Amino acid sequence: MSLFTAQLYPGRALGFLVLGATLHDVLTRLKAEPQRFPKIELLYSPDRPVTEPVGVELPGNGIRLRFDGPEQRLRLIEVTDFTKNHITFKERDLVKPSAGTPGSPSPGDSTSGPTFRHIYHKLLGPTYAGEFIPPSSGHDNGIYVLSYPGVAFNFALNPSEYSPEKDVVSTFASASSQVATSMAVFSGDSWADARPTLWTEILPSIKSTTVIPRGKDVYPDEISLVRLHGAGKIQLFRKWTSNSFWITLGETTPQDLLMELGPPNAIYRKNDQKMVIHKMRTASNAKGRPDAADIGRPEDLTDTDQSSMHEGSDASDNEEAVDDQIGLNTNGECFYNYFYLGFDILISTRVPPSQAPPGSLVSEAEGQNGIISHSPDRLVATKLVLHGNIPGSYEFNRHRRCRWEIAYLESLNDGNGPTDSETSFPQIEDRMNAAWASAFPRNDSQQRQRGMVLNRGWGDSPGSSCEFLGGWEESGARRAETNGDSTTTLYGFPGLVFEVLKNGHVNTVTVF
Repeated sequence: MSLFTAQLYPGRALGFLVLGATLHDVLTRLKAEPQRFPKIELLYSPDRPVTEPVGVELPGNGIRLRFDGPEQRLRLIEVTDFTKNHITFKERDLVKPSAGTPGSPSPGDSTSGPTFRHIYHKLLGPTYAGEFIPPSSGHDNGIYVLSYPGVAFNFALNPSEYSPEKDVVSTFASASSQVATSMAVFSGDSWADARPTLWTEILPSIKSTTVIPRGKDVYPDEISLVRLHGAGKIQLFRKWTSNSFWITLGETTPQDLLMELGPPNAIYRKNDQKMVIHKMRTASNAKGRPDAADIGRPEDLTDTDQSSMHEGSDASDNEEAVDDQIGLNTNGECFYNYFYLGFDILISTRVPPSQAPPGSLVSEAEGQNGIISHSPDRLVATKLVLHGNIPGSYEFNRHRRCRWEIAYLESLNDGNGPTDSETSFPQIEDRMNAAWASAFPRNDSQQRQRGMVLNRGWGDSPGSSCEFLGGWEESGARRAETNGDSTTTLYGFPGLVFEVLKNGHVNTVTVF
């Protein structure tokens, strides 16, 4: 295993690990270098994976990374073992690497960690007095935090050696140990000031940093939020700016997407027939409150894995029409995969957009890109798949996490916040039922619809080849194909399909 070497940039980064980087970006980089990072451990809350912090442990490198849950951005970098890495600051060693043969260290030097003398007198210079954290139950020593802007060091300190009247130099002059046990890189003037807003502070754009050399892979500004207005109207907000643009399903062209989003990371073409049997049902099967498979176009429910490429037919009860669709996909339909933005877009021939929500004020002209496809053969964007990148889900780390919000449910939030990517599905379902109550037959809107179970461990969808870090959903490291942990449930509403995990969180949303 090659030693992890990195330059320290207080308040910004440790090597290529930049504060504000997404969990998807960091894990992708770590997995690309198995010789440097032989073991990666993912730590998360199974019940609250999108609201509680997510941790990444690198035990072979003595590094621990902490990400916030909603945005999955790197908030804290910790060095827990200085013997497993080589860190420098302005070309000075944080810890002098151990020589091949044992020798006497220089005064104030240590091979197990940086000493107070080295940090305070040579590396970073003087700073204000730190804070002392008393020992917890069962421990003899407390923790003294020596803090600088953007970086802090922890020292084990016996309570008898600490006095608030003593300055920091006098404190460590009489301390039994002057070797730091860990180091933290964060955004803030001091560790005490940074703690209250550690998980919520708006971090600067990674593209503005000079820490990482600019390579050939330059992506457009991230999409911070996707607002769903219904009737195929989608508003995308860019991170770190007040700019937004619209995607109108059935009208936005591939050229529009390339102009706003840049080229996709991949283009996926596949002909999937998993829903053909549902196309052969007649309209008489859909009486009363629709089930998940009945709302909208039936194949919309399987396109959450970017694998179904054929569109519904008006003659869905005609066997010949179904047989015609089983042929190879030769009409150019495909998915634009934007892994680093967190979503996929289906490019296909135009289909009628989903109906507008009852009482919606969505304007026909709102969000137009200026190009309307009147030709039935012209390819346009017809679906958008938003990915939650929830730890423990089968597709974890295939896409970056994309945050979304259902704009037309604002009047139904009841003071409990917006209906968004962090809202549990039972709450979403209640609000969606209320919003669409007038569109359902009387008394049917209160009935919980039947979900359609999807097992991503079966078949050959792209997600089934994803390599996982950490654990499977509710199953540790067992394989999902053998215990059903890869199963999710699909729930459909007009224009939306929610893929829900067993813990009640929404993993993907398909907009059509």
